[in-house]
Amino acid sequence: MSTIAIPALPAGRTLTLGIRRIGYEVKAYFRQGDAVFFGFLFPIVMLTIFSVAFSEGDFGTTADGTVVTAADYYLPAMLAAGVLLSGLQNMALDIAAEKGDGTLKRLAGSPLPVISYFIGKIGQVLVSGVVQAALLLTLAALAFRVELPSDPDRWATFAWVFLLGIATSAILGIGLSSIPRSAKSANAVIIPIVLVLQFISGVYLQFSALPEWLQNVASVFPLKWMAQGMRAAFLPEEYRMLEAGEVWNLGGVAIALIVWLVVGLVLARVTFRWIRKDG
Repeated sequence: MSTIAIPALPAGRTLTLGIRRIGYEVKAYFRQGDAVFFGFLFPIVMLTIFSVAFSEGDFGTTADGTVVTAADYYLPAMLAAGVLLSGLQNMALDIAAEKGDGTLKRLAGSPLPVISYFIGKIGQVLVSGVVQAALLLTLAALAFRVELPSDPDRWATFAWVFLLGIATSAILGIGLSSIPRSAKSANAVIIPIVLVLQFISGVYLQFSALPEWLQNVASVFPLKWMAQGMRAAFLPEEYRMLEAGEVWNLGGVAIALIVWLVVGLVLARVTFRWIRKDG
């Protein structure tokens, strides 16, 4: 009995091309030495520097007498920074570069659907982000003896903050890729934005020690909320007293990230140009 070949549905073809594109994007990303260092490895290097430089410091003691080390304290901050770097910075710089070197023009003349292109890009961000987070957690646990959470609820918090943060950062990166006037100016435009956000959002400096007006400014942007969500997942419960209102406010974290995800979708829709008329 002969079988009848059923043509693939457009949606299935789009998804298949997108999944294939992820592999290409991941390979291309890890071949870029500067992008790998300043995006992928940077949080790992910073966690190492802070853990070694402040190895004799005391970042607090829990009710049961456990001393919180620099590695304990900076791990959630570096996880949050890694999400922003893997998503927003990487995506914005990569797409700006592809606009500048003509890659998007060449893709415009190919049968690759726009959705497949973005599946590839966001998939690459997810893969690199997962690997980066795994390396950070492994380094913290093995090299600096950070006691990782044993409570499944804390890992669940980490998972949804990480995934929502990756999605929000990646979509915002697509929107911000239109800001640089050229590929050459992309680093000078995007990296300072990301760096300033890290300093005001509780990544390198204790958030509660910042001036109140600066805390209010940082609270407008997503990194502050990602860092707060990561602290809720990894720091002792007593450390919620250092947060605004003395609570982790995970509901606020989710709302803020979802709002920024929607903002990013609007920006990406308005600013991204695929060039091709059917895009």
